[in-house]
Amino acid sequence: MLARQDATSILAFVPTITEVEKLALDLPENQRAALAAHLLESLPTVLHDQDEGIAEAQRRDAEINASPSLGISLNQLDEQIEHRRS
Repeated sequence: MLARQDATSILAFVPTITEVEKLALDLPENQRAALAAHLLESLPTVLHDQDEGIAEAQRRDAEINASPSLGISLNQLDEQIEHRRS
């Protein structure tokens, strides 16, 4: 019973993600950048393909060739970017 109470009292001091985020956002910019770099390094890579993403690029190319309406023109892309900036 004592061990359960000790664990409960220890967990009461564990900060929530919201509390950690608030503390992190209060750090100076250079410390936030260092923290962000450490956190990103701790994550697995998103694309860990043996072919460095070539298969994904080919899949997307085949998808757009099969359904050209899924794509957008360069002008449409430029307009969307401009719209997001304004």
